Amino acid sequence: MNRWVYICTVLTLTASLLMPAQAGALALDVPPVDQVGQTNHAEEVLPTTSGTTEPSIQLAQNSRSAVLMDADSGTIIFEKNSHDKLPPASITKIMTMLLTMDAIRDGKLKMTDKVRTSEYAASMGGSQIFLEPGEEMTVEEMLKGIAMASGNDASVAIAEKIAGSEQAFVQMMNAKAKELGMNDTHFVNCNGLPAENHYTSAYDIALMSQALVQYPEITKFTGAYEDYLRQNTDKKFWLVNTNKLVRFYSGADGLKTGYTSEAKYCLSATAKRDNLRVIAVVLGEPNTKTRNSEVSQMFDYAFAQYSSVPLIKSGDPIGEIKVEKGMEAKLQIKAERPYQVLIKKGEAENKVRYELVAPESIKAPIEKGQPIGKIVVYQGDKAIREFPVESSESVAKADWWTMFKRTCSKLFFVND
Repeated sequence: MNRWVYICTVLTLTASLLMPAQAGALALDVPPVDQVGQTNHAEEVLPTTSGTTEPSIQLAQNSRSAVLMDADSGTIIFEKNSHDKLPPASITKIMTMLLTMDAIRDGKLKMTDKVRTSEYAASMGGSQIFLEPGEEMTVEEMLKGIAMASGNDASVAIAEKIAGSEQAFVQMMNAKAKELGMNDTHFVNCNGLPAENHYTSAYDIALMSQALVQYPEITKFTGAYEDYLRQNTDKKFWLVNTNKLVRFYSGADGLKTGYTSEAKYCLSATAKRDNLRVIAVVLGEPNTKTRNSEVSQMFDYAFAQYSSVPLIKSGDPIGEIKVEKGMEAKLQIKAERPYQVLIKKGEAENKVRYELVAPESIKAPIEKGQPIGKIVVYQGDKAIREFPVESSESVAKADWWTMFKRTCSKLFFVND
């Protein structure tokens, strides 16, 4: 073939590949997850499994509201008045701890950072670690004071450290609640002291508890029964966890108690045995003994009746998708976290399988975290769960030279 004819042919083909798409065309030809399947909420339970709640079982009979949740999948095992809007007391501090862990994850805060106590933080009444104005403690020490002693003063001090003021921090709390789908919630303060228009629900508490236990290191604080602050001073302060289940219930390692005269006795607790971690929330219990007993019964029921079946380990490959006009020709899909599914004991675990539902190809550019499909979990022929799948990396749109070389590689090789 004449060299100039060949070059012109290549240039023509390359130009056609680089022609811009028609105006208004989307860069990513992937339907949103809610169009791919039946779910449009991250890890929403399918209709076939949302009925795992069993009205015949008698749990949390003395509570005003209760929820029992599988922490990994978010499946609700049991609920009672779960969306009633009630005062949460110090369970509020779960959100305070969650935003603290978020800040550490994002590099905005370190466990070793010093937190100075303001006059306002030191003035908090109720449960406290007796911080004095101007006193400094590390973030780690403040978390101990919040998780174990339910320190109202420590909660405000850490809120001011992160957001500059408690008011600004409360705005962050409400924004995070909206992000998590906590539609029954409105926060007014960061510690749960009685305040007008400060409320949440057992269901929403389970959601924020589920988010908090995604940080395994938090149980270093919530699961400890006793510890000390100001150890090498003459003001050594003994911390004893207000959640006695961490000592007396096997596998319990959190999360937060609460009490006010209006809220009564409240608890969001978590326990793990084998692969199964569950969250039990009770609100409005008459006393601590009943509260702890009923939460223990909820745990007993979950561990006796259910098991968690591992599907995919974090980092495992799930599949790949062709990338059109991208710097990379293929996008490798990897699990960003472990995937597990809750099943009743006695049901055949070997019948549980999953399928990746995603398009064969997508157009560049692709952003990390961009929705690209879903995992559908089956038990036999029955779909029981769906998980959204996001891109684990970014893929830039290919430049002219990359597209030119790629086109050339697809054409026959010409010898002189």
